[in-house]
Parts: sequence; C-alpha cells; structure tokens
Amino acid sequence: MANNAQPTAGTPGRGFQVRQVTNIQASWQERERGEEGLFTLQLILDNGVEEYIIEPEGEDLEPLLRLFEMSKHTTFDIERKVLMFSNLGVE
Repeated sequence: MANNAQPTAGTPGRGFQVRQVTNIQASWQERERGEEGLFTLQLILDNGVEEYIIEPEGEDLEPLLRLFEMSKHTTFDIERKVLMFSNLGVE
C-alpha cells in the first residue's frame, strides 16, 4: 500500500479512507488520585500525513499492543474508526 490515503470500494457511492499506521505513541494520564487513569494511543498515519488518537480501556491496551507488535502491516480506516492488523505471523 502506498503512503497515502487509498479509497476502497465499499457500499455504492461510498468509499473508505484507509491509511497505514507507521508509528504509535502510548501515554497514560492520571485523572484523580486513587482512580483509574486514562490510556491514549496516538496513531501516526502514513509517516505523519495524519494522526488519530484512540483511548482504549485499560484491559484492551495490552492485547492492542500485542497486535501492533505481531502485525507486519497495520492500517486504520479513518471513516469507520477500525484498526486492521495484517500478516500476524501466519505463513
């Protein structure tokens, strides 16, 4: 996939805008003392052409990070807000 948005055929008259996730930055923010914090993942898309921030629940963070590590090619559908992990070590 090229390093730019690629419309993909979907429902007639509607396309999807998919970008490659080229980097991620994780952060954690304290909300209130003794309360659960807020995790954020900043998705760097197509080497900085666009960015998107997701806020996964704490229990979802570790599986998400494992998928990023296992995936040889991760993309993000901006319109539908869907992460897609490809080539997860399956030959």
